[in-house]
Amino acid sequence: MQRFGWVAKARPELLQKYVDLHAAAWPAVLARNTDCNLQNYSIFLKTLPDGQHYLFSYVEYTGEDFQADMQRMAADPEIQRWWAECKPCLETVEDLPPGDVWATMEEVFYQA
Repeated sequence: MQRFGWVAKARPELLQKYVDLHAAAWPAVLARNTDCNLQNYSIFLKTLPDGQHYLFSYVEYTGEDFQADMQRMAADPEIQRWWAECKPCLETVEDLPPGDVWATMEEVFYQA
């Protein structure tokens, strides 16, 4: 199993939309996550005193080929529709390729 963490910044004016989307995540999206070997997927929110909203995403990957599974996920029309709803709610915390909003985090500690 591999663990992944990502960070993004939520746009204040769209934060509630993002939270609401995930409170009622689409069944097809959840099914595709499972089909692509993702489990224990969590997204955490941290609001700083200055009003900035950061999101931390954590997932465990149990498959054999993460890149292939992520390409398969990205090709799914329902996932593309989901991302079209979610991505405008986010902004990246660093320079990333066009269309990316989640920055990869480095794991510095793990206790099994």
